Amino acid sequence: MNHRCNRWLALRLKINPLHLVLSATIFCVISFAWGFMVSAAPMPEIQRRGYLNIAVKDNLRPLGFRDTEGNLQGLEIDLAKRLASDLLGKPDAVKLQPVANRDRLSVVLDKKVDLAIARVTATESRARIVSLSFPYYYDGAVIVTKDASVSQLSDLENRKIAVIKNSSTIAQVRYYVPKAKLVGVNSYREGRSLTENNTVVAFAADASVITGWVQEYPQYRILPTKLSTEPLSVVMPKGLQYDQLRRQVNQAIAQYTAEGWLTERAKYWGLPLISP
Repeated sequence: MNHRCNRWLALRLKINPLHLVLSATIFCVISFAWGFMVSAAPMPEIQRRGYLNIAVKDNLRPLGFRDTEGNLQGLEIDLAKRLASDLLGKPDAVKLQPVANRDRLSVVLDKKVDLAIARVTATESRARIVSLSFPYYYDGAVIVTKDASVSQLSDLENRKIAVIKNSSTIAQVRYYVPKAKLVGVNSYREGRSLTENNTVVAFAADASVITGWVQEYPQYRILPTKLSTEPLSVVMPKGLQYDQLRRQVNQAIAQYTAEGWLTERAKYWGLPLISP
């Protein structure tokens, strides 16, 4: 077992390192035992049929969204297509299946897709029911504003900041801006509405989502300070029969990271680079 790798990932995800196992020779992934059968196509079956089924987002710019012609675009779409090309040797060897947030794990568990690349943050609870790949992007909470008087976190003292109700971002904002007045919202749309009509001066949420917002509404700016770091991973099935699939996905992501391809694609899509 690669103890050094296990300790690193355990520190990043706050997971007991004894729960981690080696999934490739140059890195490790999260793996927890669970008491029910997980379903998805093993690699030999995928090779026989000639394509991967991958769940993606189609409404989350710039990770996965539809362009003006209806084509799927984004960092996660690029990753899905390259994985399919490298694993199966054909650039078009993939079927992309748009998925709702609530179904990102269940579509893998229910054998509806082979993988999900749909802005899934690696967490201990998720790692109990699915396998999570080596991170392909580090997301994190940021603060966005259109108020010209706000250029740094200290400018937000005693001012109203919108946050998603019951999100981990609440604690992060309270840590960095303890005197700010937090206003809970139920959605990103509500957060933008309150910011747009000046009910709040800023909105704190995930960088991967806020980046798309800023690209669509350029009057907004993301403050330079990142409030947190959260790894995004490919969702893969558990079970020994899927070991080859997991190993090849992880080896590919490790290669893309080492050669700088993932960093280049993140920059291309305007995503902020958050250090692990």
